[in-house]
Amino acid sequence: MASADYHLDFGLVQVYTGNGKGKTTAALGQALRAVGRGLKVYMAQFIKGQESGEHLAAQWLPDLSISQLGSGEFIINREPTREELALAQAGWSEISHVVQSGSYDVVILDEISHAVKVGLIGLQQVLELVSRRPQHVEIILTGRDMPAELIAAADLVTEMCCVRHPYDRGVKVRKGIEY
Repeated sequence: MASADYHLDFGLVQVYTGNGKGKTTAALGQALRAVGRGLKVYMAQFIKGQESGEHLAAQWLPDLSISQLGSGEFIINREPTREELALAQAGWSEISHVVQSGSYDVVILDEISHAVKVGLIGLQQVLELVSRRPQHVEIILTGRDMPAELIAAADLVTEMCCVRHPYDRGVKVRKGIEY
């Protein structure tokens, strides 16, 4: 393991997007690799609100911090409530502080594309955060329908493509696999 004062020489911006499963999982794989090398990782989840396997595992990984910053409800075909907007802005304040402090080496903004799409967070806020981050901070953005501006700002873009999914056969979410 690297020493506690180890940081990346320079951080990049990664995007995991597309209609396939695995965007959050890929980001968590990157987090596990980073923690294994002595880097500190902060993950912000805007939409997810239920207990999940990653939250349980993070209890054993002191250099992986996961914050759920929303109501836990997906916002589909409706405007966000005042409470959801307030939670998102408070969460954004926390994220901005985490990034600017430079105390975390990798910052994951999980489901950020959906948060932008429904108006919880402004696209300009995300672009400014990405462009003004400390040199050693790696940013990972996940979610379907990633805005073109965020894709353009990224150094690495991976698109997950769904070829087949068990949901189509009526298989429900499974503990330890989907959450």
